[in-house]
Amino acid sequence: MSNERRERRVGTVSRGIRCPIIREGDDLAKIVADSVLEAAEYEGFEIRDRDVIAVTESIVARAQGNYVTVDTIAEDVRNKLGGGTIGVIFPILSRNRFAICLRGIAKGAKKIVLMLSYPSDEVGNELVSIDQIDEAGVNPYSDVLSLKEYRHLFGENKHEFTGVDYVAYYEQLIKDCGTEVEIVFANHAQTILNYTDTVLTCDIHTRKRSKRLLQKAGARIVLGLDDIMNAPIGDSGFNENYGLLGSNKSTEDKVKLFPRNARPLVLEIQKKIMDATGKHVEVMVYGDGAFKDPQGKIWELADPVVSPAFTDGLTGTPNELKLKYLADNDFKDLSGEELRQAISDSIRKKDADLKGSMASQGTTPRQLTDLIGSLCDLTSGSGDKGTPVVLIQGYFDNYTS
Repeated sequence: MSNERRERRVGTVSRGIRCPIIREGDDLAKIVADSVLEAAEYEGFEIRDRDVIAVTESIVARAQGNYVTVDTIAEDVRNKLGGGTIGVIFPILSRNRFAICLRGIAKGAKKIVLMLSYPSDEVGNELVSIDQIDEAGVNPYSDVLSLKEYRHLFGENKHEFTGVDYVAYYEQLIKDCGTEVEIVFANHAQTILNYTDTVLTCDIHTRKRSKRLLQKAGARIVLGLDDIMNAPIGDSGFNENYGLLGSNKSTEDKVKLFPRNARPLVLEIQKKIMDATGKHVEVMVYGDGAFKDPQGKIWELADPVVSPAFTDGLTGTPNELKLKYLADNDFKDLSGEELRQAISDSIRKKDADLKGSMASQGTTPRQLTDLIGSLCDLTSGSGDKGTPVVLIQGYFDNYTS
């Protein structure tokens, strides 16, 4: 085939890359670059221009030593919210993501009024099913339920996947901190002002709206999780942009925060690969993907963003033509090599911005980092795969590559 055009027969490939266990202070850029290069040599593949190297946020934060204790969270909450009665509203239902934070919040208050959204939390974890809501004749958009009313209507409800009754779990967790607790169920942020004028809103993606509504309604103090631990206390970890948002349980008394200032890391990894191979790769840090589970109805995005840091080549959205649209419409009378050539020519000549074009309808209108981060999250998993780095090849190829 020396005089013929040699085509690749494989499109996008996603590989989990095994790495050593990362500890605080490790040279993460070197470890990631070396691990990718060693995998390429061992497995017999080559690094190419526009390959994507993605690093899970967990090992970035771990290398940074970005941790904070329950007692430090309590100190920050006490200093910023006064240590009296605090309305804690719209938390997600998660032992990993919120329970340890709640322990710190509770230790920084005399009383917690915990207001839970229902029938589910922000990311889709159900307290009760929508069918139960219908049967009870409750309108979750207007009705406010006390804990007693909730139990009378719905009884005990354990999470489908974890087997935990989060209402009881959170209630007991707060009591174990020596803090009073009252639980209510409502979906309007302003409802909490019937109980206290000091509010910590714990929603992730709707937090700006919740703060705005509460401030407009006359709340005395309104903070979000992004305002707690957004600066260090002593030698503690912190995240100036997201505070406690994006944190994960480390131990029963400590959480790992979302990584901070990771832009220099992705640029350094990019440079190390260029120096070693002459290839220009893109690099990103990723956390949760952004997809929804059809069984449990859970939206997999408990982090404030999918990617807190990435190189410039990952900015924007895909600009793609829908091949089946071209095949069924523009070139419906063609087949075989003639069809292949016509579609290839269309791809080569496509506009730099296809927004609004009929030939791009049905392509995924999402940020590149969100799409690639979702692929990475599914590739690396959240358990014992031992591949906190993902190498994606061919993502920016198309039918003509």
